[in-house]
Amino acid sequence: MRLAEGQVAVVTGAASGIGLAMARRFAAEGLKVVLADVEEAALEKAAQELREEGARVHARVADVSERASVRELADAAYDTFGGVHVLCNNAGVGSGAEGRMWEHEVNDWKWAFAVNVWGVFHGIQAFVPRMIASGEPGHVVNTSSADGGIAPLPTASVYAVTKAAVVTMTESLYAHLKAEHARVGASVLFPGPHMLRTGLWESHRNRPARYAKERPRKAPYRSLGQWEAAMRAAGQEIEFTPVEEVAETVVDGIRADRFWMLPPSEHSDRQIRARSQSMLGRANPSYLESFILD
Repeated sequence: MRLAEGQVAVVTGAASGIGLAMARRFAAEGLKVVLADVEEAALEKAAQELREEGARVHARVADVSERASVRELADAAYDTFGGVHVLCNNAGVGSGAEGRMWEHEVNDWKWAFAVNVWGVFHGIQAFVPRMIASGEPGHVVNTSSADGGIAPLPTASVYAVTKAAVVTMTESLYAHLKAEHARVGASVLFPGPHMLRTGLWESHRNRPARYAKERPRKAPYRSLGQWEAAMRAAGQEIEFTPVEEVAETVVDGIRADRFWMLPPSEHSDRQIRARSQSMLGRANPSYLESFILD
């Protein structure tokens, strides 16, 4: 797909982090951008920043876990700009789950699935039929993660399960679009290859009451800064990938019609090979052993 001035990009989870970086990058290409996020104040701040940079922006508060909210977002995008050419289903949360899988609260699973999985599906259902019907070139980018999308980090199993689901959903979407001979492409994004400075670490700030924790956490939530300080105190330096690089991966991937938006990484490649070899050899998943807790 050729990105061109006047096209429209919709980005969820756009008030900060990867979502804002993608919106800013699309605006630099001359696209009009629709920003969606559940945090109204942060959303308005992000929209104002882009407007001051010369972007044409429409901002709308949207809860991707709610089908009606995403359909209203789609209506607003089409009413405001007349079409949508790029859809980035990017909104995501961490679950806040602790302990072993069988100890997780049901609401940890419900909340993570509502946003990370249902949110992607709601975006597909609200936008893709209209994108196909327009007959114009388009592209859908669904944000997954190496955690789950490639191999799970067992200490974050709820999140990993949701991101594995996003990969399968996007593979299925790709096949369905091809079967329809649609001019709309599909990609799955693996942000990285290193850690990212995003609001995902503090997802609990937006946790709705209907998915509230049923009991107090055993350990308080840690911010990214606290986690990074703890790692450094343990003698481990952490590398970070700028969110702007992730946005560049997305733009390059759309232009190349690249399904796997997976940046080069020796670590990821080792995981992919180890998992594939385990499956082909019908062997136990030894690639998880370094993550198994005592």
